[in-house]
Amino acid sequence: MPTVVVMDVSLSMTRPVSIEGSEEYQRKHLAAHGLTMLFEHMATNYKLEFTALVVFSSLWELMVPFTRDYNTLQVVLVTDGCLGIGRGSLRHSLATHNQRSDNNRFPLPFPFPSKLYIMCMANLEELQSSESLDCLEQLIDLNNGEGQIFTIDGPLCLKNVQSMFGKLIDLAYTPFHAVLKCGHLTSDVQVFPRPEPFIIDEEIDPIPKVINTDLEIVGFIDIADISSPPVLSRHLVLPIALNKEGDEVGTGITDDNEDENSANQIAGKIPNFCVLLHGSLKVEGMVAIVQLGPEWHGMLYSQADSKKKSNLMMSLFEPGPEPLPWLGKMAQLGPISDAKENPYGEDDNKSPFPLQPKNKRSYAQNVTVWIKPSGLQTDVQKILRNARKLPEKTQTFYKELNRLRKAALAFGFLDLLKGVADMLERECTLLPDTAHPDAAFQLSHAARQLKLASTGTSDYAAYDHNITPLQTDFSGSSTERM
Repeated sequence: MPTVVVMDVSLSMTRPVSIEGSEEYQRKHLAAHGLTMLFEHMATNYKLEFTALVVFSSLWELMVPFTRDYNTLQVVLVTDGCLGIGRGSLRHSLATHNQRSDNNRFPLPFPFPSKLYIMCMANLEELQSSESLDCLEQLIDLNNGEGQIFTIDGPLCLKNVQSMFGKLIDLAYTPFHAVLKCGHLTSDVQVFPRPEPFIIDEEIDPIPKVINTDLEIVGFIDIADISSPPVLSRHLVLPIALNKEGDEVGTGITDDNEDENSANQIAGKIPNFCVLLHGSLKVEGMVAIVQLGPEWHGMLYSQADSKKKSNLMMSLFEPGPEPLPWLGKMAQLGPISDAKENPYGEDDNKSPFPLQPKNKRSYAQNVTVWIKPSGLQTDVQKILRNARKLPEKTQTFYKELNRLRKAALAFGFLDLLKGVADMLERECTLLPDTAHPDAAFQLSHAARQLKLASTGTSDYAAYDHNITPLQTDFSGSSTERM
């Protein structure tokens, strides 16, 4: 992810550091040495990384701005750990950050996803004796616990500063190299930005999932069939040319521009499967399904930045056997040659996707919606019209009654059930003398069932419970079928 480097240039950073056999250094000189090491590493291994540099003391200044906007940032704070004195100091800000107004709020937690790494130009003993370590740990906690504090091991010197920044590089800035495979064809690639470990569920499976360094292509599929699937993250896939000694060619920074251009020209003349794959996917309008790990897949595809420039991209699906429901289970997909008939038809104008689900989905059924009063009035009137045509419309009457009952229970509209029950009881009293006797029994039965459901406590209030017609016997008795 992009990096914001925040460097403390307050007066305390000018404190001298004694280094044997050399001129006097200040702590800010050590910080600049460590940052130079970090920036050189990015220039060599993270050419596409964007970095902003901010210096601050009592005021702040943006030295190197970003060239584009980002939603996710990685913040590196370089400081000597001094908390300062008085109003505006870190000690005072941490003590009063909950009482500050919205117009002058404490900057942490950041309003964007981020990780905060604090690089201290001091050793652990020095921070513990001044109580600075607790305040710095509080900064990490305020940023949702995402980050880490680094301190210098041993005396303050250039070598130990390099060691501390080396730990940061190993933790957060190690390039992700992988081998892209398709049958017997392979290519060494760098995935940028580096894929972060993914946790499916902290309670069920707290172990983070990490993608394999061997990315094996298991099949190809049309872009129209893959559509626009939900993904965890998107990454550039960049080919890496290696010489016989295993060193990268054309990816490092050299002192001479001519040497670098020559290395790039040599790398450009070497056949590369990654380049072949990118061109093929672009021309054929397809994507490659790649295996990231056990029951974890992603897709490789060509994405155009402009009319003349495009890149090979990789998107990661969520782990699981069926990340894209319309494709079914990934393990059950196979080549067209294994099918009895071409699933795309003889003219390739059909598609076997999306797969039809075995169970009818809720969104495929008629849904009761009462956005306006007229919709509710229509449904109630439909029940009353069928009630006046009993017993001929018995099945339709109970069908509409159960539809309204389920909707009322789903919305928590229990008063509606009692109101409709009162209306049915009134209809029962208005039946003419010529009405079929079964009509009165059915209306009374339906009203009684709705009142039981309106209590919300009995078994009759269960959502899956349906009101069934009353079994009647006009020889002298009537029974309910529960």
